[in-house]
Amino acid sequence: MTASLSLSQARRIALAAQGLAKVRPAGPVTPRAVGRTFAQLQLVQIDSVNVVARSHYLPFFSRLGNYDPLILQAMAGRKPRRMMEYWAHEASFIRPEHFHDLLLWQKRAWVGAHNLDPLVRGDMEDRILAALSAGRPMTASELTARLGHDEEAERDNWGWNWNIVKRVLEHLFEQGRISAASRTPQFERQYTLTSRVLPEMTLSTLDAEASLDRLMDAAAQAHGIGTVRCFSDYFRTPLKAGADSVQRLIRAGRLEPVTVRGWDRATYRHVGAKLPRRAEGRALLSPFDSLVFERRRLEELFGFHYRIEIYTPAAKRQFGYYVLPFLLREAIVARVDLKADRAAGQLLVRSAYGEVGAPPDTAVELAAELDLMANWLGLQEVVVWPVGDLAADLSLEVNCRADGLGQQGRPASPLRGEPDNVALVSPVD
Repeated sequence: MTASLSLSQARRIALAAQGLAKVRPAGPVTPRAVGRTFAQLQLVQIDSVNVVARSHYLPFFSRLGNYDPLILQAMAGRKPRRMMEYWAHEASFIRPEHFHDLLLWQKRAWVGAHNLDPLVRGDMEDRILAALSAGRPMTASELTARLGHDEEAERDNWGWNWNIVKRVLEHLFEQGRISAASRTPQFERQYTLTSRVLPEMTLSTLDAEASLDRLMDAAAQAHGIGTVRCFSDYFRTPLKAGADSVQRLIRAGRLEPVTVRGWDRATYRHVGAKLPRRAEGRALLSPFDSLVFERRRLEELFGFHYRIEIYTPAAKRQFGYYVLPFLLREAIVARVDLKADRAAGQLLVRSAYGEVGAPPDTAVELAAELDLMANWLGLQEVVVWPVGDLAADLSLEVNCRADGLGQQGRPASPLRGEPDNVALVSPVD
């Protein structure tokens, strides 16, 4: 008999699978805790936007609080590597055990040098591989200089205006022949041979169906509950093949069909998914957090309509440039447009909007979360702009916290390492 779940139960399963159902652990965050969180998520998306922090740093803050990002650099840059870069949902840090499977199922034909003349591409591939074989990891600009390549002779406004060296590097990266040894402080990939990142790499025994089943199983673990579309979207694998994989995983006892009251799509629960009695988490979520990857799922689970407005002209934005959803217990109750002004030592809240039905303590809990984020980022104060229907209440709470008071003037519960000041100011041009 197919189990029937309420929407609340589906939410709690999803939050538990993503590590967002519990109160954060007390005390210092250890590398082991970061590693466990990454194993639970399976991947974190990479994005170059650094308005608050690099996008792959934020999911760990959301789940663990004040942790040291250098832990991630060690996981990605030291042997044995516990995370590596490859294409997954988008450009991502993945678990190394998924690399071979993704090689079979990631098809990014727009990336790099697919449209280059084969002779030009082949010559550049040989030169790049010879340079990387003979020396240390290098960035695209270092390789361009090493190979004596003339960048200005080829500018044609292709893509991101990459030169041929960069295009061929990305082609080799997609093929799995080279990988990222690490990133520079400017966030440039330092390329090396994949055999140096994964010394035991072998591709001869891979089976396409088994590889997809492993990816779909991992996606289902990270989701807890979802549809074929949800699971396929996690690693960006084909939908039709994903539907066949789901049926194989059901037969293997890894997935079970369920119904969620009010949903009209076939839904599946991973056999290892937990259903907590209640969700108690609190988190600001990156626009690239894996909980919000699949927008239809997000809206069906939480009633939360969300779009990233980075590429929307400023005059047409509804909520702001870099808007983070705010999760409180089992609902997404608000959204805030944030910016880390590192020169001024301020975490700017450029707008704050509450969701319909947000609980009375939304501003109180959001103020506490902003305090924690400012401390993690090494910023001294939170500055709230009077934009959005939640801004007035939020400014009251953050100012009360700055004065050592909580809601309605009661002493505030201290957070480890709170910033010294919180202020309300008007936005400036």
